[in-house]
Amino acid sequence: MSPKRQVKVRYLDGRRLHYAFLAGAEAVARDRGELNRINVFPVADGDTGTNLSMTLDHILDESGPHRSLHGALEGIAQASLAGARGNSGMILAQLLNGMAAELRGERAATAPAFGSGLLRAVPHAYSAVAKPVEGTMLTVLRVWAEAFGNLCQSSRDFAEALSRSLEQAHEALRKTPEQLEVLRRGRVVDSGAQGLVRFLEGIAGLTGRAHLRSALRRAKSIRLETTPVEGEISTELTARYCAEGYLAGNALPQASIRAYLEQQGDSVIVAGGEERLRFHLHTDHPEKVFTELRSHGTFLEQKVDDMERQQDALYRRRSPVALGTDSIADIPQELLDRYQIHLLPLQVLVDGSAFLDRVTLSPGQLFDLLERVEEYPTSSQPTARQAREWLEFLSTHYESIVMLAVSSPISGTYQTLRQAAQPLMDEGHKIAVIDTRLNSAAQGLLVLKAAEALDAGATHEELVASIDRWIPRTRIFVSVATFEYMVRGGRVSPLKGRIGKYLNLKPIVSLDEQGRGVAFGKAFSRRANTKKIMATVAELQAQAPIDKYCIVHADAPEKAREYERRLTALLGKPPEYITEISPIVALNAGRGAVAVAVMQQDPDNPSRGTPSGS
Repeated sequence: MSPKRQVKVRYLDGRRLHYAFLAGAEAVARDRGELNRINVFPVADGDTGTNLSMTLDHILDESGPHRSLHGALEGIAQASLAGARGNSGMILAQLLNGMAAELRGERAATAPAFGSGLLRAVPHAYSAVAKPVEGTMLTVLRVWAEAFGNLCQSSRDFAEALSRSLEQAHEALRKTPEQLEVLRRGRVVDSGAQGLVRFLEGIAGLTGRAHLRSALRRAKSIRLETTPVEGEISTELTARYCAEGYLAGNALPQASIRAYLEQQGDSVIVAGGEERLRFHLHTDHPEKVFTELRSHGTFLEQKVDDMERQQDALYRRRSPVALGTDSIADIPQELLDRYQIHLLPLQVLVDGSAFLDRVTLSPGQLFDLLERVEEYPTSSQPTARQAREWLEFLSTHYESIVMLAVSSPISGTYQTLRQAAQPLMDEGHKIAVIDTRLNSAAQGLLVLKAAEALDAGATHEELVASIDRWIPRTRIFVSVATFEYMVRGGRVSPLKGRIGKYLNLKPIVSLDEQGRGVAFGKAFSRRANTKKIMATVAELQAQAPIDKYCIVHADAPEKAREYERRLTALLGKPPEYITEISPIVALNAGRGAVAVAVMQQDPDNPSRGTPSGS
């Protein structure tokens, strides 16, 4: 499709469409850093380039070359719906699904036929957006499609029509700041619109099929350097979370789902049809949205971005080092916010739907679901794609990353993150993925310690060295109220569960030095159980003073307060925090469980809050 070579393109089939997508994706990947930088609408969260590039990448991964145009469009449309990311990706996905519907049955299309199909598909893209705004990607898409469709009718040459219609697309892009005040103040054009233009430019510049895959890989490996937008922009959020869900079902009620979403937030986009539907919205309560919509079908994917934390990375970084952990680390949201700790959620599988631990499913909701589900929920590590996207975002905005992962013997999260980090490390990014050999409250306590060290000025290298010393000095003791949940989750056999219930056994669970779950002790009453934990903490205090401790619980606030009273008297200071455990931890510990985590002082570096070993 290169006008430079004066090659006339009279028809478009599946293979030509595939190579056009490759060329367009390569152009977007090369420009994704700039697209992220100028992203100020609908919120300044700095991820439009990444989202659009990820959407195109998923399309190409899941839909190979196909001989017929319709076959290629069907594959592209399905892949786009499954892999769409952000506003721009959702709009593109709905456009592609519209094109697949409008060009159904076409083995190859002439320029006039394709141009007409494109024009009919544009309303599909507009219909996906609950409140379409001009001066955005939608505007440039409409202006370009009209110009391209009209030119196709007269010239009948794809290459010429694309080259000439790009002039109209550029002009529409240039005018976006005139239509949106936030763009004018920031002195930028709309990021999604520019991404669309870059995509079209890539197709127009296609000079051959060879090496497009390698060119795309090279473009995606470019280390992104971002600088702030020079103009005045607002970072005020109307809602904290950007939530996206991919829902499968029979006769999905798209209109009622859209109406419900509009009640729960803004920036609502709904794409797809009656069997597959993807939605996007900004909301403060993603857990409410996903548990409510679960009644309509099965969630094939859930994705939630914390836009407040994204803005921290863009505009308010406390440190050049990004500190991250997974959702198994039990630590209050207030501390995550105070220290700008980035959270990667694991997954809780409930009747076929994958919920995001602590994000789209709370402990209270989990216990309610346990009364109604047919099969006991299971847990799962983040997918390779989730880990890659999460690390790529952090590597774009920070000089380095320190990631504290749940103990590797009890979860594959550490290995998944290591594999996702390796390509970025090969490109020169500094990333430390650390197997904490801890979980729950102990992992949360380690994360807090690391956050305090960064806040006091620790470097990447100093922090990693300190963490290696802190891990073996951190312990957890979990008082389990009942064997019921261990039996239902398969951790304990039904026979042992019945014996434990008959004897009224109250087990104490801990982790060994390698991070494997072990039975630390047992008692025949809750009071005896508590007494044993207190004695253990007193023994540790005698060996080396307790630097920090915390208490977590599973729907047992009264028990947690009892532990607080006793430990405060024993150690002479209150806990760092008391909080609920994550749903995944609750799956195994069960309702009524209480855990204590302690960290002993480092005898070589006993002082608190210093970079060298606080």
